[in-house]
Amino acid sequence: MSDPDTTGPGPGPGPDAGAGSGRLDRDDAPPPARCAPVLAAAFVREPAMAWIAGGSDRVRQAWFGATLATHATLPGARRHLLTDRDGRPVAAAVLTPPAAVPSGAARAAWAARTLVACGPRALVRTLRYLQAAEARTPAGAWTLEFIGVEPGAAGRGTGGRLLGHLLATTPAPGGIFLTTADEANVRLYRRFGFTVLRRLTVGPLEVTAMWRPDARAEAL
Repeated sequence: MSDPDTTGPGPGPGPDAGAGSGRLDRDDAPPPARCAPVLAAAFVREPAMAWIAGGSDRVRQAWFGATLATHATLPGARRHLLTDRDGRPVAAAVLTPPAAVPSGAARAAWAARTLVACGPRALVRTLRYLQAAEARTPAGAWTLEFIGVEPGAAGRGTGGRLLGHLLATTPAPGGIFLTTADEANVRLYRRFGFTVLRRLTVGPLEVTAMWRPDARAEAL
């Protein structure tokens, strides 16, 4: 459920790789608790998140807290964070290694926490989305779960910097996979070398599954 655009639905100003955004510091191993608030703010209008959270800020924030805490239990899971010169987090990305899934205990804990903090609707809708998306993940591919820019930092090329960095540094011989529920973002991801694999319907959502080959392999 990734989306590089804040001005429309989702995280970031769009991948404006050439735009200047001032000095940004990068943390390639931030704790999930630092990434969750950035993504919760970035995804305020993203269609899939709006469907899951029902437009509730409280539910969306709790959902990201629970989901990123569980994701951090995966061996090899990656998180990237950009902060401004005052140390304020402005952009975050989360990636899952190929074939990595939480343990049964971790999944049960996530479900219980999500049910209590977000309610049964959010839990059921998340499971519906995951079931549809995970079935389309190419063998051997990393999954870009989330990428987002805090709305106050939008329009400065921050999303493009972060996306370009993770594409260049993620060891992904099987490529990188993502899904987006915003048709406008398909064009943006194409600019970074992603191609459309298929389109699927999840509830009221029209979701596009995309894939990009290993950036470093292309350079050889």
